[in-house]
Amino acid sequence: MIPLQNIQSLTDFKRNASNYVEQVQSTHTPLILTVNGKAAVVVQDATSFQAQVDRLQALEAELQELKRVALRQDLAVGLQQLQQGQTTEYTEATLHQLFDDIKMQGRSELGRSV
Repeated sequence: MIPLQNIQSLTDFKRNASNYVEQVQSTHTPLILTVNGKAAVVVQDATSFQAQVDRLQALEAELQELKRVALRQDLAVGLQQLQQGQTTEYTEATLHQLFDDIKMQGRSELGRSV
């Protein structure tokens, strides 16, 4: 949450820009600038901004790796099921049953993880 003292009008920022820049750099807290009473712009020091970008990139990389691991696990389960003959064939007429089965399995998985 941004402290209320860090919400200022763009007009006031223009009048006192050097003071506000100094404040943002010393506190590392972003400043919200308003136009006509509505938040319009965020002013943030470069170091904090770069730290945010770095954290976001690291989290995105971690998420991608987690997705790859989950996909490998799902593929391994599917391959094992194929090898063990645990398959069901669906026709166009019974395709709705496949979707119902998938929904039911998803709900079951969600119930176990909660």
